[in-house]
Amino acid sequence: MNWIIDIPAFIFGLMVGSFLNVVIYRLPVGKSVVKPRSFCPGCGKTILWYENIPVLSWLFLRGKCRGCGVSISPRYPVIELLGGLLAVLAVHLYGDWLNAGFAYAFLMALLVITMIDWDHRVIPDQISLSFIVIGFTWSFINPDLSLISSAAGALAGGGSLWLVGVIYKKIRKTEGMGGGDVKLMAMIGAFLGIGLILPVIVIASLLGSIYGISLMRKGGDGQTSVAFGSFLAPAAAFCMVFGPALLAWYFGRF
Repeated sequence: MNWIIDIPAFIFGLMVGSFLNVVIYRLPVGKSVVKPRSFCPGCGKTILWYENIPVLSWLFLRGKCRGCGVSISPRYPVIELLGGLLAVLAVHLYGDWLNAGFAYAFLMALLVITMIDWDHRVIPDQISLSFIVIGFTWSFINPDLSLISSAAGALAGGGSLWLVGVIYKKIRKTEGMGGGDVKLMAMIGAFLGIGLILPVIVIASLLGSIYGISLMRKGGDGQTSVAFGSFLAPAAAFCMVFGPALLAWYFGRF
């Protein structure tokens, strides 16, 4: 641990996490993420600066609005903490600030997509499409990601889910894979490259299947909707961190 680097990275990440809470709440309902200032969803009171310090304010206020006393979800400080921890992780993964910045931006985009898709069953094009371009850009400076691998990953990732959706619709006569999932997988491929496409899909499918089975046991049926993006995004984050080692272990067995 290098505290001189880790502490500023963590504090920066906390502030980013605080902003992500705004994005997660406002973006899917078409509200500006810039203005107005943060406010209590219960009484509409503007949150003062000292009530908006990441994590600490939630703890000091005991998870309640100072004005009306309505409970504030613990998800807010959790996302702020994740913002800080993932910032430190990105620095440790890549060392230099430029590559760490690209990696961190990708991880934060995945976090936002996970939460929005879970809440609203939608993946904003503003994030997925713009981050496909950012992924291509990263390939020019990332020694572990070539432009060819990035482009092939985007095509293979998006194309594979698109094909699954087409086949599913032919068989079941209903939509099985949303366009948002296809664009998300193209974004993931642009950042991780062609080599990690299959592990991401396998891990996400496994997690989604476990969740789907649990829903069916609670009374759901085979038509129960599952926010697949909420499993693709965490699987992509996992593969960014552990994917190369996972592939080396797997192919090392042959």
